[in-house]
Amino acid sequence: MDNGIKQSVLNIGTLGHVDHGKTTIVGALTGMWTDRHSESIKRNMTIKLGYADTIIKKCNGCTGPEAYTVGDKCQGCEGNPEPLMRISILDAPGHETLMATAIAGANIINAILFVIAANEPCPMQQTKEHLMVINLLGIKHAIVIQSKVDIVGKEAAAKHYNQIKEFLKGSVIEDAPIIPVVASKGINIDVLLEKITELPKPEHDSNADPIMYIARSFDVNRPGAKPGSLKGGVVGGTIIRGKIKLGDEVEIRPGIRIIGKSKKETYKPVKTKVSGISNGEIQLEEAYPGGLIGLSTEIDPYFTKADGLVGNLLGKPGKLPEVLTTITLKYHSLKRSDLQEHGVSENEPMILSIGTLTVVGYVKSAKRDTIKLDLKHPVCAEKGSKIAIMRNVSQRWKLTGYGISE
Repeated sequence: MDNGIKQSVLNIGTLGHVDHGKTTIVGALTGMWTDRHSESIKRNMTIKLGYADTIIKKCNGCTGPEAYTVGDKCQGCEGNPEPLMRISILDAPGHETLMATAIAGANIINAILFVIAANEPCPMQQTKEHLMVINLLGIKHAIVIQSKVDIVGKEAAAKHYNQIKEFLKGSVIEDAPIIPVVASKGINIDVLLEKITELPKPEHDSNADPIMYIARSFDVNRPGAKPGSLKGGVVGGTIIRGKIKLGDEVEIRPGIRIIGKSKKETYKPVKTKVSGISNGEIQLEEAYPGGLIGLSTEIDPYFTKADGLVGNLLGKPGKLPEVLTTITLKYHSLKRSDLQEHGVSENEPMILSIGTLTVVGYVKSAKRDTIKLDLKHPVCAEKGSKIAIMRNVSQRWKLTGYGISE
């Protein structure tokens, strides 16, 4: 399999303040509008993770940025460019009340497109918080996009560029390239594509027992479909190690939610068979780490509809971590100038981002830097996982630190 073309070699996330142009930039790179969720359209902002694949092409007859395109014709000579690499882009929410979704997306990405609009001072509040996410998760590979430069003028754009440089000092991405872009007119998109091709490709162990983070799940059946024609549920996400083949038996944990006669909610791990593997419209025989992959299964689509299995882990039966209803974390507090963090108290609620899952936990005990929490929903998490933590400070949920699972 030509893994570089049939399957993405990079998961690239977009982060940045609300309305700074992230979704428009993704559209310029992929030709797709990633806000498909009805509430996102209604409120004109990203709420759930958007996603899109694109193939970067290069014209061998040209040099410089103009040789790079996602179209069928070279921008420089009108020649036919050759496919170079496939990438997956995740469009994460920018609004501060939706930071948990952004953090969840950051757990499955390899690099960042950090979007900062030139028509507002840098940094805005969510710009600060998203840089905290980048530092928190140690995502060292980034490209900073200075958007909306066309509406501020040359001098203002240059001043804003210096603000960005100052803002990034001391962070893990302080040396990231800063590219001014006008996405709506396609200006400097070729420069951005060239920089993306220069990002290092992650190394994965494809021979290990596979683990896949489930980031989306669907019912692909049309309304009114007859029982005999119904298709099993589909899960989408990223394989972080190992490989998954067509026909493999897999297990999903914590699994499907079941409401008993007593109205008590329980979760049951589910075993199923991989009946199809896709990367967009491309059907695969096997999938490796890299990109967003869709797996067709034999699960009742009732359980996969409306992202019902998001946050689960998928892997070989008996090879996944244990399901937890309580979790113990070594807590590391972020030093934030915009808030004074108070001590952890018993029964305090916290929002935890574990892989692609966002879950509420209630503090059971806290001793020095060790916190034990009862979880509202069970989770499947490996020991040593880095988990983002949000606390309610002055009636707002704020990213205050992270925990290492024990």
